[in-house]
Amino acid sequence: MKQRNESELLRLAAVYCSSCERCIAEVRKKLTVAGASPEVTERIIARLLEEKFVDESRFCRSFVMDKFRFNGWGGIRIRHELQQKGIAAPVIAEALGELEEEAYRSALAEMLHAKKRTINGRSEYDVFLKLYRYARSRGFEGALISSCLKPLFSETYDVDEEV
Repeated sequence: MKQRNESELLRLAAVYCSSCERCIAEVRKKLTVAGASPEVTERIIARLLEEKFVDESRFCRSFVMDKFRFNGWGGIRIRHELQQKGIAAPVIAEALGELEEEAYRSALAEMLHAKKRTINGRSEYDVFLKLYRYARSRGFEGALISSCLKPLFSETYDVDEEV
């Protein structure tokens, strides 16, 4: 593998960060793969932060909005993914706080309504549980799921969190 100097690595990282929002962990991984030493990696990251190529808060807001709008993820799954990327909890909480509560609720309700048409079950309760599990797997909160499911069924069902 060709050895690159620090200025080439900085240019590579700047181009990488210019294409879309990146977090520090992604940049660090890219630089490591490119052959940068840990010291050089930290200097480059410090420079990228200083020049606003990388901004964890901006990345986090962008990630939250994209995953909610385009992937249909809920807050739990988004928080988990951001934690996996090494983002600080207060930054995650701030970004998730920017989601409009009514838009969040209506997106879940629409998703459940659309999914209900495609699910088969032995009973209405079986369909309810399948929808509940589906929404949980997408990262939505249990109480919110239950409240969005109530209008879709003739009976009210209780779900314990072990489902």
